[in-house]
Amino acid sequence: MTELEALVKLNMAAGIGSIRLNRLLEYFNRPQDILEASPDKLVTVSGINYELADKIINCRNEDLDKEFKQARDLGIKIITQDNSEYPHNLKHISDPPIVLYIKGELKREDALAIAIVGSRQASFYGLSFAQKFAADLSVYGITIVSGMARGIDTYAHKGALKSGGRTIAVIGSGFKHIYPAENLSLAEEIAEKGAVISEFSLDSKPLKQNFPRRNRLISGLSLGVLVAEAAKNSGALITSDFALEQGREVFAIPGKIDSANSSGVNSLIQQGAKPVTCVDDILEEFDERMFYKRRFSSERKQVFKADKIQSLCARESLIYNNICREPVLFDEIISKSACGIADVFQALFGLEMKKLIKQLPGKKFIRS
Repeated sequence: MTELEALVKLNMAAGIGSIRLNRLLEYFNRPQDILEASPDKLVTVSGINYELADKIINCRNEDLDKEFKQARDLGIKIITQDNSEYPHNLKHISDPPIVLYIKGELKREDALAIAIVGSRQASFYGLSFAQKFAADLSVYGITIVSGMARGIDTYAHKGALKSGGRTIAVIGSGFKHIYPAENLSLAEEIAEKGAVISEFSLDSKPLKQNFPRRNRLISGLSLGVLVAEAAKNSGALITSDFALEQGREVFAIPGKIDSANSSGVNSLIQQGAKPVTCVDDILEEFDERMFYKRRFSSERKQVFKADKIQSLCARESLIYNNICREPVLFDEIISKSACGIADVFQALFGLEMKKLIKQLPGKKFIRS
């Protein structure tokens, strides 16, 4: 039996988990030795009792041929920590997964990643800003990490994909039980343009206890975690707790003070998370690591800008065409466009929100 096969078998033992597996690997010379050990020998390792020892012994009977064949059929790679594709950031958390199942491709550049998390029952405010921040960060070559749950996670992945960026989804189940089922097509799209990963064997169900384990990987893959919207009992706050334990940055989008959906995120800000209103608030925390990437992303920014211009409505397009690289007075824009004041105001506001123009003192406007 190879080391990979032994590790996959051990990973399939229910209730063991990465912390205990890492302890076992420190104690025994090889994963094969763990599988061959007696119960009395296994319980000498901290955290292993006779019940868990029996589970380790029983996992010797797991059908590895079936697991590897199904993985191949689904287009999934199974890797361990000595594989070059194993994420650099994950190697440095206290309990890195022994085995990773990957659909898609992990790249070295994914070490430059920000996680975006939040409520499943998110408001339009939270969803729109999750998507916007994901899109804007992607333009700078930053990989977006999230958990592919309903709500904020889904919109974060979609924001990255729409801007042509990379995104990684960390799931809390095996690949045969993608959850939620409505995100199956999203999982396929992410795998084509990034990666979907799991530490759970293929047939693992999306059990409640899996998701906190999943959350430590979301933060572990990232340099920082952005909480877009979260109530006080949101699982997203578990991710921010892991981020702090792992020495990652924690960011939060301020929410309405009278909204229950924002109570968790506002509490995070009170506890020291950095409030952010634009991507520059995030980028400035990472010095050269982020700005190095920015210097090489001008082409992608131009493509992204062209897409935004193409998506303008007729009135916005008309107003945009009347603004150039030199400052233009508000009254001139009205005169050239032959639109009413209210229509011009609305179009200018939309163009500013899309960061296609900037307002200067004296009611002047210029292209960004």
